[in-house]
Amino acid sequence: MRIKTHKNFEKSFLKLPLKIQEKVKKTIEIFKKDPHESQLDNHSLHGKQKGQRAVSVGGDIRIVLLEENNYDTVELLNVGTHTQVYK
Repeated sequence: MRIKTHKNFEKSFLKLPLKIQEKVKKTIEIFKKDPHESQLDNHSLHGKQKGQRAVSVGGDIRIVLLEENNYDTVELLNVGTHTQVYK
């Protein structure tokens, strides 16, 4: 799996508290091993974000992503609270 990060993801990630940044990093590692791990709650989005997916970091924090070719390539688009990423 090849993981790319969008500039919006990078900006949002740097605004997160360090403790949450560490959780995000751990979540990405779990995702790399198995994108369908149940704790990630990997699900497709609809509406304006149709075609994108989201995984749960824990609590109210989500990572929004775009996957291609059955997770061969993944672009991390955004990270933040439910309200921040689903606007």
